[in-house]
Amino acid sequence: MERNLHIIAFDVPYPPNYGGVIDIFYKIKSLSESGIKITLHCFEYNRSHAIELDEYCEKIYYYKRQTGILSNLSLLPYIVLSRKNKSLIDNLLIDPSPILFEGIHSCYYLNDKRLKSRLKIYRESNIEHTYYFHLFLSQRNLIKSAYFLIESIRLYFYQRRLQAANLMLAVSKKDTSYLKRFFPKVNVVYLPSFHANTHITALEGRGDYVLYHGNLSVQENEKVAIFLLKDVFNDLPVRFVIAGLHPSTQLKTLIAKYPHVELYDSPNEETMSELIHNAHIHTMITFQRTGFKLKLINVLYSGRFCLCNNQMLWGTDLEKLCIVTKSAFDMKMAVTRLMKETFSKRELLNRAAVLDKTFGNKINSEKIISLLFSIYN
Repeated sequence: MERNLHIIAFDVPYPPNYGGVIDIFYKIKSLSESGIKITLHCFEYNRSHAIELDEYCEKIYYYKRQTGILSNLSLLPYIVLSRKNKSLIDNLLIDPSPILFEGIHSCYYLNDKRLKSRLKIYRESNIEHTYYFHLFLSQRNLIKSAYFLIESIRLYFYQRRLQAANLMLAVSKKDTSYLKRFFPKVNVVYLPSFHANTHITALEGRGDYVLYHGNLSVQENEKVAIFLLKDVFNDLPVRFVIAGLHPSTQLKTLIAKYPHVELYDSPNEETMSELIHNAHIHTMITFQRTGFKLKLINVLYSGRFCLCNNQMLWGTDLEKLCIVTKSAFDMKMAVTRLMKETFSKRELLNRAAVLDKTFGNKINSEKIISLLFSIYN
C-alpha cells in the first residue's frame, strides 16, 4: 500500500510557536522526511495559510472554524463542534488512507459511520476535561470560569467517543496509563511530543542569571511568575530574568519593584534563543499536572541546569536530568548552590543519552510508521 496519511490539525501548524502546533508541525516534517505522503487538513482562525507547509504535504485543505455562540449551544464540547465541517468529511472520503486526529478538538468525525472501515489514530495532547477544570479553578473572570467548567463537563462525557479509534498515541506516561484504563480495548502507545531540536545545543560553563520563560498572557504562567517573584527570588541576591509574550500590567508593575529582576517583553525568536542558551539555571515550574510540558524538552536540549517541581515532571521520567524541588525554600537553596557550580560536559553527554533514545523525532516518526503499517500487514 502507498504510504499515505491524512492528518487533521486543530489549527494551522505554522509557525510552530506554541505547544500543540509545535508537536504537529515537527511530526509532519519528520514523517514527510521518512517518506510518508501527507494530506493535511487544518482549521484556520487567527492564522493565515502557510506556504511553508507545502514542502512537507502532498495536499493541504483549510477549513474555517465555526466560532461563536451557536457552537456553544450544544451538549458537544465547543472545541469539537466548532470544527465540524462537511468539506472535511468529503475530503477524508476521497481515498482510504489512515487518518490521524490531532487532539480531541479534531475528533468530530472520529466515530462517523462513513469512516468505520478506516484506520483511525487519535493523538492525545492532554486529558482535556482535566485541563479545562484546572482553567476553571484558576480563572477570576466569572463568565470565562463558567465556560471552562461547562466545557470540562462536556469533554468528560464526550471522551467516550474516542473508543472509535484503532490506535491512541499518548503524550506522557501518566496519560498513557489513564487512556489504557479508560479504553481497555484500544491499543494505547506512549509517544512523546515532537519538537524543534535535532541535537543537544546546551553550553558548558556558567551563566550569570536565572531564567523563567513562557507565554505570560496565559494565567497559569503568570501565576508561576508571581510565585517566583514573591516567594523565591524576593530576597535572593541573584539576577533573575522573566521572558515571554504579552505580560500583564499587573506583572510588569510587580517586576518593577525588584531591582535585580529583568523583564523581556515578547522577545523575538533570536533573543529568546540567546536567553535560553546563556542562562545558568532554568526555573521550570507548573501548578497543573496536565499534558506534557514541551518547553521542558526544549530547555533540556538547549539550556543548562533545569530546576523543576514534581508537577512539571509528571509522567516524563526525566527526574534524573533535573534538580527537583518541593517548596519555595528548596528552590532558594538549590539556586544558591547551583549558581556556584559549573555545567559540565558530563551533563551534556548524560542528556544526549536519555533524550535521543526517547524524544528523538526520527525515532518517534519511525515508531508511528511501524504502528500504522504493521496494522495493515
